[in-house]
Amino acid sequence: MGFGGISIWQLLILLVIVVLLFGTKRLRNMGGDLGSALKGFRSAMKDGDEDESTEQDARKRDGDPQLLDDVGQTRKNTDPVEEADRREKQAQDSK
Repeated sequence: MGFGGISIWQLLILLVIVVLLFGTKRLRNMGGDLGSALKGFRSAMKDGDEDESTEQDARKRDGDPQLLDDVGQTRKNTDPVEEADRREKQAQDSK
């Protein structure tokens, strides 16, 4: 007895029938397509994990502390973002 009650001879006969029906070239293409699909799936899963682990932009976070402006109105704390934008502009200007 082989795998799940199927003997090795039955598996070989099944393989010969499949090769005769589809041909080796088509089976090779199907295998390559399946392999590339799995590779794409794995890379997408890996990219999803990396996206979750990266920090969000400060402008998009709802939990930012709020500051009071001169009039006493609350506003979002965008000082770190403005500082980062200023540094980027300085770096581009120096190039």
